[in-house]
Amino acid sequence: MNIPNFYTMNNGNLIPSIGLGVYLAGSQQTVESVTFALKNGYRLIDTASVYGNEAEVGEGIRQSGIERGDLFITTKAWLSEYGSVLTPEACKASLAKLGTNYLDLYLLHWPSPRTFDKTIEAYKAAELLVEMGLVKSIGICNFTPTLLESLMQETMVTPAVNQIELHPYFSQIESSKFHKEHGIITQYWSPLGGIYTNHPANPEKVIHLLRDPILADIANQYDKTPAQVVLRWHLAHGHAVIPKSVNPERILENMAIFDFELTSEEMANIDSLNQNLRGSAHPDIFDLAFLSDRG
Repeated sequence: MNIPNFYTMNNGNLIPSIGLGVYLAGSQQTVESVTFALKNGYRLIDTASVYGNEAEVGEGIRQSGIERGDLFITTKAWLSEYGSVLTPEACKASLAKLGTNYLDLYLLHWPSPRTFDKTIEAYKAAELLVEMGLVKSIGICNFTPTLLESLMQETMVTPAVNQIELHPYFSQIESSKFHKEHGIITQYWSPLGGIYTNHPANPEKVIHLLRDPILADIANQYDKTPAQVVLRWHLAHGHAVIPKSVNPERILENMAIFDFELTSEEMANIDSLNQNLRGSAHPDIFDLAFLSDRG
């Protein structure tokens, strides 16, 4: 299977199949990791207003020396920035911090279903940002198929991307199927999973995706790491990934996945690992009130 370095979104714009995420990266770490990644072949950088490091992403881009037209910059509006007035203001603030006059992709960070009217307002405002030339493509994060349908019924532009949690232990098959039916690119945050202690069948069991023996066996066959096998599995399914790292070796490792190909049997074996292990809150309950309740 020929894995493209870019995918074509439903509006005709291209998006790199792999990029660098900067969630939880500190100020200096962000500058250094973005600069290093861009100098070593990455072209997509994914950040968000709530990450608090957009200015550092902009500095890393500046230090890389890569021309703006060769980059793909994504950021996101936070829930407190939703609304017909607040969302354009938030977008302009992000542009100023990033040091650019347009975004390649602007996303709504969560659906906030209990205040979904604000989510709709924010998305309609994002549609206008495209018309204004401040944003090339728009999309959402963490929307379930049901919430996506509700959004699409009230708006004009089908999201180009839905960025969701997805990895072999949490495969979200229904979401991926819905996206494909509507020409929406599925982009994964947490593509490498994590360490889980909330297994429904055994709450005391600690589970680490990258220590799974099936992944280890496949990795040994190709002289790759389990992480590289997982990332290749994602791309073979036609989805985009944004693994996050501030480690130069890991940043290089995550990109070195285009020189091998998984067999159909290996793909099926990885597909079979799903355990519905969600690491984040469910989108149906995630909003500002939920965050406040959690302290």
